[in-house]
Amino acid sequence: MSEKKNIARAAGILGSATMLSRIMGMVRDMVVSRLFGAGLATDAFFAAFQIPNMLRRFFAEGALTAAFVPIFSATLSQRGDEKARELANTCFTLLTIVMAAVTLAGVIFSPFIVGLMFPGFATEPGKFELTILLNRLMFPYIFFISLVALCMGILNTLRHFFTPAISTVFLNVSMIIAALCLRGFFEAPITALAVGVLIGGSIQLIMQVPVLWNKGFRPKPDFHFNNPEVRTIAILMLPSVFGVGVYYLNIAVSAILASLLPQGSVSYLYYAQRLFEFPQGIFTVSVAQAVLPSMSRQAADDDIVGMKETLSFGLRLMLFITIPAMFGLMVCSTPIFSLIFMGGAFDYNTVVNSASALLYYSVGLSFVALTRVLAPVFYALKDTKTPVITAFIAFIINFCLSLVLMGPLKHGGLALATTLSASCNMLMLLWLLRRKIGSFGGMNIMMTALKSTAAAIPMTAAVWYGCSHVDWSQADHKLLKGTVLSGSIFFGCAVYILIAKLLRSEELLEAVSLFRSKLMKG
Repeated sequence: MSEKKNIARAAGILGSATMLSRIMGMVRDMVVSRLFGAGLATDAFFAAFQIPNMLRRFFAEGALTAAFVPIFSATLSQRGDEKARELANTCFTLLTIVMAAVTLAGVIFSPFIVGLMFPGFATEPGKFELTILLNRLMFPYIFFISLVALCMGILNTLRHFFTPAISTVFLNVSMIIAALCLRGFFEAPITALAVGVLIGGSIQLIMQVPVLWNKGFRPKPDFHFNNPEVRTIAILMLPSVFGVGVYYLNIAVSAILASLLPQGSVSYLYYAQRLFEFPQGIFTVSVAQAVLPSMSRQAADDDIVGMKETLSFGLRLMLFITIPAMFGLMVCSTPIFSLIFMGGAFDYNTVVNSASALLYYSVGLSFVALTRVLAPVFYALKDTKTPVITAFIAFIINFCLSLVLMGPLKHGGLALATTLSASCNMLMLLWLLRRKIGSFGGMNIMMTALKSTAAAIPMTAAVWYGCSHVDWSQADHKLLKGTVLSGSIFFGCAVYILIAKLLRSEELLEAVSLFRSKLMKG
């Protein structure tokens, strides 16, 4: 099977599993919004969850994956299964020790961390104390999810993508059950959600073990920390924390500044970010995770030509998927919030405020997506410096723009600042990578962007026209709303695919070819 087909197949598996997870995440957010709305309790929970979740994105799914996969791929390819197993065991042992220490420190110093990250909470009675309690309960989540990320790196390299992707379903299920069944047992009912996070994280880790055993990787203590590959991973991880995770650092900065805005602002940004992550999680992360093992293997074999072809295809596939998703989120922001969340404690004012944040986030979907592919290329080439420099510049841009825009646009300004800084980071990475490895199909990438945009514009018009027939400010008529919104999206997707076919989009043809081969095998 060609590398393109491998990537498309892996992205399809990841996308399917992640879609189920995101749907359950949406159900979870519906439950949370109905039970708790947007106010003191939800601000406290989302702020408290932001801390271990930020560490997860920086350390586990960001730096650890970006640093571990290239070295593990090279070891497996060049030194064989036995050495790869030894490397995996050593990393498991070291990561367990480090993350246990991080978790303990996080629990102990939670008041200091919360006070530093959310200074605005200290002025509201009870909010600061509740945030500390919730943060202490949820901090061990970073321990479990870091080990899950290591399992994910091993399994993805071995071309097993389904289990790590599907495991997040159980985090969402755990939180839903806890919110519905346990909230009556706590003085602050939202504490039940924190318990659900802790239980869900442990289930995610337990799910990985049987699959690893089946693949011949049986985790056991190995204290050979002087292993040169382990040292290389550690060296790569330090800059990777900032280089890969800068977008999520900017999200964290937005949450900190939102704590200084009117009550509910942290929740508005959270709900908007959750919907923004729906296509990002299904498509962006799926393509990025599918491309990384292939590029790492090609870089280890010094196949630069093959790596550039894989990179070009990954970027084009990302644009083909995210451009229509970007337009779709922009035009459907209010209808989606009205349909999914509106009701109970979640009123139309909350819908409007959350939708405005989603609108500003949506503009940056393709920029964030391309960064997820571009940054790991530098780490695969053992260049740790460049992504850190671009990330630092993007972070400064985000912070300055946030201070400027949060005055006139409130929480929407924070979302817009995140989008603008993400676009700057992507453009810098694109330009510097072009200088480093030469051309990697820039004209083809540009043609994909133009064709996808040309197909997305009439798609957007069709979706907007369909949605205009419903009054989204009303809390009832869910069946009508759901029918109209789903019908508009389905018709819009059909328009996009039809025009993409007329424009002879290579990415569409690749996807159709893969689908046909699956049917023939069936």
